[in-house]
Amino acid sequence: MKKILLFSFPILSASLAFAQEPATPSVQTDTTKILNEVVVQAYVYDRPMSEVPAAVGVVSTKDLERFSNTSILPAVNTIPGVRMEERSPGSYRFSIRGSLLRSPFGVRNVKMYWNGLPLTDGGGNTYLNLIDFNAITNAEIIKGPGGSLYGAGTGGVMLLTKQIEPLPQLQFSAMGGSYGLQRYQLSASGGSDKVKASVQFAHQQSDGYRQQTAMRRDAVNADLAFKINSKSTLSATIFYTDLFYETPGGLTKAQFEQDPSMARPTTPAAKGAVDQKAAVYNKTAYTGLVYDYAWNSRWSIKTAAYGSITDFKNPTIRNFEKRHEDNVGGRVTTQYNFDKEKWNGKISFGGEYQYFYSPVKVYDNNLGVAGNIQSDDKLKSNQLLAFAQADLELPGDLFLTLGGSMNFLKYDYASLIATPVINQERKFDPVFSPRVALLKKLTHTLSVYGSVSKGFSPPSLAEVRPSTGNYNNSLNPERGLSYEVGLRGSVLNRQVSYDLTAYDFRLDETIVIQRTPDGADYFVNAGRTSQRGLEATLSWMPTLGADQAVSYLRVWGSYTYNHYRFSDYVQDGKDYSGNQLTGVAPNIGLIGVDLTVKKFYTNITTSFTDDIPLNDANSEFAKSYVLLGGRIGYRAMLTRNFPFEVFCGIDNALNKTYSLGNDLNAVGGRFYNAAAPRNYYGGIRIKPLLKKGS
Repeated sequence: MKKILLFSFPILSASLAFAQEPATPSVQTDTTKILNEVVVQAYVYDRPMSEVPAAVGVVSTKDLERFSNTSILPAVNTIPGVRMEERSPGSYRFSIRGSLLRSPFGVRNVKMYWNGLPLTDGGGNTYLNLIDFNAITNAEIIKGPGGSLYGAGTGGVMLLTKQIEPLPQLQFSAMGGSYGLQRYQLSASGGSDKVKASVQFAHQQSDGYRQQTAMRRDAVNADLAFKINSKSTLSATIFYTDLFYETPGGLTKAQFEQDPSMARPTTPAAKGAVDQKAAVYNKTAYTGLVYDYAWNSRWSIKTAAYGSITDFKNPTIRNFEKRHEDNVGGRVTTQYNFDKEKWNGKISFGGEYQYFYSPVKVYDNNLGVAGNIQSDDKLKSNQLLAFAQADLELPGDLFLTLGGSMNFLKYDYASLIATPVINQERKFDPVFSPRVALLKKLTHTLSVYGSVSKGFSPPSLAEVRPSTGNYNNSLNPERGLSYEVGLRGSVLNRQVSYDLTAYDFRLDETIVIQRTPDGADYFVNAGRTSQRGLEATLSWMPTLGADQAVSYLRVWGSYTYNHYRFSDYVQDGKDYSGNQLTGVAPNIGLIGVDLTVKKFYTNITTSFTDDIPLNDANSEFAKSYVLLGGRIGYRAMLTRNFPFEVFCGIDNALNKTYSLGNDLNAVGGRFYNAAAPRNYYGGIRIKPLLKKGS
């Protein structure tokens, strides 16, 4: 209770006080709003946050560059209700509002888009670790079911975008840090009114803090935009990533406390991670095209198509998996805008299709070399989404959204090693996922909203065919209903802003991870869960003059409260009903300070993460921890068109021993994947313009 009061009381008290303050903005205030308020693209709103009836977190370029420039993880984790984890360098997990239960590794049950194109493949998996840090300039995170516009899923949606620099320029950056960290990045952008292009190469590597945690990533990406005429544009996005990272395996509590830097050791029962050369090798090429055409001032259409090819190898402690993945798809969105005498709005409708094909072969792992074959499977999926949404601006400063989608999905599985060949098919019943949301602007600086949405999330291919190698054709989709209310606004001439959201999400047929005695994962439906939460942010950014020594100051905080419980869950004769949901911390809080004094800047962040239940029985918990980190830098102009920056920073300044990515329900109590202790980094960046700026 003390932890809850510590983080929630200041934010809630301030929010309630601010909500009662009337606001009659002046012309100057309205101008400030137009210049500074974030425009949200999620749910195709294209409106200021104050008019968006949804819980959406926005991560800007400025947010991303508060940290070490090696990963989006720390910036994403400043958003309440969102948690990104790293089991070892390059091995990410991502969850929104407790969706981590289905992700022993990777990203599942969260739909992701890259420049308007699906990044999540047709099998339900997302390789977020393929995207280089500098390939992202903005991220919007939709919390709660987004099925009304983005298809099947109960865990939320993330929209990633890369914007081409408006002025022709080069950029080079280099940095180094503890545990062999090295990063080099080179990019160029330029063009004309008709054509703009950006090309980038980035190399990143590290030895890692633990044994068997080296990583290396080489990434090339290009973005192009063509203005065909006054009515149409064509854009393209391409990337190729060669990713390698070692996987150390989880530690028991005794091993974690004795030496958190060790990899999973060899025992009489099994070889260890070092002996088996456990690692991931992923080479992926992705390309996509987006065509925008406006027929007139009312009708427009956006058509997108993409394809990707992945070559994936994964020697593990248990076996050696090799798979190839082909993924193609497209998305079409048509919009109609209308204006009536007293109200206006737009209607969006369209569809999305994805096809996924993957041959998967699993072998014995003989000290990092593929041995005798264990299984030879072929997996296919076909997904189709049809959606429609009406977005209405009504009299009385009311904003109403009515949306829904139909989701169609079919999986095909073939085991080629069996005689005769085993073929199985799973065609899920079509599901309608509606969403209704209403926002009322009480004043120019205060809005309240509520929404009801239904989520549907079928098991991913990696869940119906997990690392046990057995195809589970009986795993059922999750189905949930979410109720959400929110309050957001600002006071003191918009210098103080706040955002408060409460929700109640009831999920049926919850999919959770289980382990076999030898450590392989499989998944079961866990009856029902109750997921209630509170998310809050508070920010103070005073108005400062350009001639003052302090040109920028922002003090902010965020808080997440998760009251997540198994409502009805009996597994292997054991009743876990009433237990905390595995892998979810009840309380998470962050406080940050950003300050610029003349040419110097500093960013300081401290965070608290509560005890985390590590198994369904709630018999083991990861201890709570507090982290402190900071970055300082110097920005200046060598010449009029030659800006440069030098910076350095520290992570985990308090030298805490903690696990950033726990293995849930791990056999033998091997839950812990230790994060790095106190570590340092530093670097330089130059961005010469290729022509004189105005």
